Amino acid sequence: MPTVAPARKLYRMLLTLALTAASLLGANDDSLLAPGVSRALAEWRAHRVADVRYELALDVTRADTARGRVVVRFRRTGDGNAILDFRGPSVALQHVNGAKPEGVVWRQGHLRIPAALLRPGANAIEARFTALVAPAGASIIRVRDAADGTSYLYTLLVPSDAHALFPCFDQPDLKARVTLALTTPKGWTALANGAATIVRDSGGVRVHRFATSRPISTYLVAFAAGPWRVARSAAARDVAVYTRASRARSVEVDSLARMNAIALAWLGGYFGRAYPFDKYDFLLAPAFPFGGMEHPGAVFYNEESFIFREPPTQPQRLARQATTFHEVAHQWFGDLVTMRWFDDLWLKEGFATYMAARMQAALAPGSDSWKTFYLRNKPLAYDVDGTLGTTPVWQELGNLEQAKSNYGAIVYNKAPSILKQLEFLVGERAFREGVRLFLRRHAYGNATWRDLLAAVGTAAGRPLDAWGAQYILRPGMPELEQRLVVEGERIARLELVQRPVHPSVSGPGVWPMRLELLLGDSTGGGERLEVEVQAETTVIAAAAGRPAPAFVFANAGDHGYVRVRLDPRSLAWAESHVGTVPDDLLRAMLWSALWDEVRQARLDPDRFVAAALRELSAERDEQLLASLVSRLTRATEAYLSPARRARRIAEVERALLAGASDTARGYGARKTQLDAYIGLAASDDGLRRLTAWLADSLAVGLPLRPPTRWAIVTTLVARGAAGADARLAAEARRDTTADARRRAFVAGAARPDPGSKAEYFRRYFADTTLNEEWVTSSLRAFNDPGQSALTRPQLRAALDSLPWIQRNRRIFFLGQWLGAVANGQRDADALRAVDDYLEARPDLPRDLRQKILQARDELERTVRIRQAFGDG
Repeated sequence: MPTVAPARKLYRMLLTLALTAASLLGANDDSLLAPGVSRALAEWRAHRVADVRYELALDVTRADTARGRVVVRFRRTGDGNAILDFRGPSVALQHVNGAKPEGVVWRQGHLRIPAALLRPGANAIEARFTALVAPAGASIIRVRDAADGTSYLYTLLVPSDAHALFPCFDQPDLKARVTLALTTPKGWTALANGAATIVRDSGGVRVHRFATSRPISTYLVAFAAGPWRVARSAAARDVAVYTRASRARSVEVDSLARMNAIALAWLGGYFGRAYPFDKYDFLLAPAFPFGGMEHPGAVFYNEESFIFREPPTQPQRLARQATTFHEVAHQWFGDLVTMRWFDDLWLKEGFATYMAARMQAALAPGSDSWKTFYLRNKPLAYDVDGTLGTTPVWQELGNLEQAKSNYGAIVYNKAPSILKQLEFLVGERAFREGVRLFLRRHAYGNATWRDLLAAVGTAAGRPLDAWGAQYILRPGMPELEQRLVVEGERIARLELVQRPVHPSVSGPGVWPMRLELLLGDSTGGGERLEVEVQAETTVIAAAAGRPAPAFVFANAGDHGYVRVRLDPRSLAWAESHVGTVPDDLLRAMLWSALWDEVRQARLDPDRFVAAALRELSAERDEQLLASLVSRLTRATEAYLSPARRARRIAEVERALLAGASDTARGYGARKTQLDAYIGLAASDDGLRRLTAWLADSLAVGLPLRPPTRWAIVTTLVARGAAGADARLAAEARRDTTADARRRAFVAGAARPDPGSKAEYFRRYFADTTLNEEWVTSSLRAFNDPGQSALTRPQLRAALDSLPWIQRNRRIFFLGQWLGAVANGQRDADALRAVDDYLEARPDLPRDLRQKILQARDELERTVRIRQAFGDG
C-alpha cells in the first residue's frame, strides 16, 4: 500500500468530525466560507441540497461587464444555512422564497443565506449580479478579431470558475438543469448547452433562449456569442459548426462534422447507450487555451489546432482526430457520469483519452493506432511519473482552488496507460461490460474510481481492489530490469527485476502486471511469451534452454505501465539495429528504451545522436520520425556540453536540411525536419540560409506559409541575427491574417535583450488586455535556452509567481510555465537556485512544491548528463 494511506485516513477522520460538528452547530458554518470551494463545504452541502435548477439570464452587450439575473431552485434535504458560491464583481439578492433577504453574508466568494429564510423541501433564491468580460482571467473571454475588428465571447468555467460567472453551488456532484437566456448585440449568433430560439430581435439587441439542459455539473455550463458563422454538413446535418467569420472559408466543415458524428455513433454502440444529451454542436474558439472542452451540446475546440494554415503533417492530423474523439468520449465519461470530486479528475480525462485510442483502432484497423497511443502518452507519463514530484492518479484535493495543479501528464497520459493494462488484465469483453454497467449505475450522476473498478470487477468476476491500490493510489512507477544470462548460444537464465523508480516516493511493494515478453531475433521479430509479474524478481522459466535471442524486450505490445531497462546484450543490439525492426510500435519502444538510458546518464548522448543521424534518412514512419527528430534536437541542444555541441551542430543541421530537401520523401517527413532545422539553426550558414528563405516563396521545395515564416523570424530574433527586428516588422506588415499579431508577440519574446525580457515578464502579470493563449505561446521563445543568462534574473520571480498563476490562470498553464522556465536553463547554478528556493520556502503548498519538482527533474537530468560525459 502507498505510504500516504495513514495521512489520508487521518484527513478523512478529521473531515468527518468537522462535518459532524457543523451539523450539530447548525448555523456555525464560518469555517466553510474560506476562499475557494473546500471539500468540507462540498460534502456539507451534498447532505443538504438536491434537485438543483438554475434559471439564468445574462446581458453581454457591454464590452467589459455582463449583467445577470439567476433564480436558484433546490430541494433542501438538511438543516442549517444555505451557502452559494460567487466571486464576481457585484451581487444583490432580490428574494429568498419570495421574501426580502435579510442577514445574508457575502464573504470570500460565498453567499450565506440564513436558515430562517429557508423551508424544508423546495426553495428559490433570486439574485442579480455582474460578471467580468476580458481577454484573460475572466469567466467570459473576449477575443477581438484583428482581421475585421469584430469581437467574440465564450465562457471558460473549468474547474471551479462557474461561480465567477453566476451564483451557484459550484461543485461537480450538485448537478443541475440549466435554462439560459442571453441578450446580445443585434445580429449576433449564440451557442449554449441547450437548443436556441431567438425570442426578441429589436431595439439593437437580440435575445436568445436556450432549452433547459439535462443535469450537468456547473463547470460544464457554457455559451459563446458573437458574429459566428454557422455551417452544417450534408453528411452530419444534426451537427452545427460555429466559426469566426474571418476563418469560415478555411474550415473543413464536412470532414470535421463527419468526424464528430462518426465518434458519436461508434461510442453509442460501444457504451450501449446513445448520445445522452439533446443536441450536439461545436465551436472553433480563437485563442482558446485548451485543445478542447467537452460542454454537452456545445463542445469548444482550439481553432488553431483545427484550422490548418499550411498543409498538416500526419501527427497534426492524428492529433486533431484524437482531440475530437477525446471530447466526444467525454459526453459519456465526464458529462453523463461525472467524478464526485476533482481528486478523481483522471476518471474522465484518462478514460476519454483511452476511448479515443480504442475508437481510432476500431475505425481504422490498419492505422497502427496503438503506436500512436504509445507515442502520445507513455513518454509524457513516464517523464513526470519518474520524478520526485509525481503524484498518484487519484490526487487528494482539499479545495478546488488547487485543482489546477492536478492537471497534467498523470491524469491525461498515465491514467489511459493504466486503463490499457487493466483491459489486458481482465479481457476486452469484461472491460466493455464493466464500463456499460458503470454508466448504467451512475447515469446523470456522480461516481468515484472505486465505483468504476467495482463495475469492471463484477463483469470480470474478480476483485480489483489490490490492483487499484497499486495503480491509482500509489504514486510513482516501476522499472523492470532485464537480466539475461547466455551460455553456449542458449538462454541459461532470464529474469525480470521490478523496483520503483523512486522508492522514497512510491514505498515498497510490487505493481502487479501482465506482459508480453519478446525473445527477439536478428530480423526484429521473434517469439512472444505471456508473463505475469507478481514479485520483485520474476524468473521466466519458459525461456530457459531456448536459442539465445538477438535481444529481449519485456513489454512488447505496450500492455504494461513500466519503464524497461534493457540488459547489455539487448542494449547493444538496439543501438546498432533499432532502425531495422519492422514493427513500428516495437521500434518506437526500443528507441524510447535507448532514450531512457541517455536520460539516466548511462548512455552517452553523443552515441544517441550518432544512432539517430544514422537512422534519420531511413525512418519511414512519420510519427516515429517526429519523435526521433525531437529527441535528436533535445540531445543536441541540451544534453551535449557546449564544446561537444559545437562539434556536432553543423552535422545535425546538414542532416536535417538533407531530410527536408529529399524529394523522394513525403511532405510530412520533410516538413518535420524543416521545422526542426529552423528551430535548431545557429551556425552562420544556417542563419544566412533562413534569412534568404524569407525572400523566397519556397524553402527546399516546400511552400513557406505564415506559420513557417514566423518560425524563421522567431529564430532569427532569438539568435540576434543582423536585421532580425526589421524582418519581424516586415513580416508583420506582410501577414494580415488574424493570427499575425499573436505570432509577432511570440517572436518579440525571443529578443536577446535584458530590457525586452523584463518588459515581457511584467506584461505577463500586469497587462489585463493580454490573452492567456498569447502568453502560453510565447513561453518557449521567452525562455530560449540560448538566453539562459538573460532569463536567470527572473528565475526566482518566476517561482514566486506560482500562487498568482494558480489563482488567475487556466488549467495547464501552471505546468507549461514551470516547464518553459526549467527548460530554459541548463547549468548547475540554475539547479542550485531552484533547490535554494525550495529549501527557503518550507511553507510552499505541497501541490506547488510537487509541480516545481516535476519541472526540476529535466534540469537536474541535463546537469547530470553533462557532468557524466563532460567534453570528452
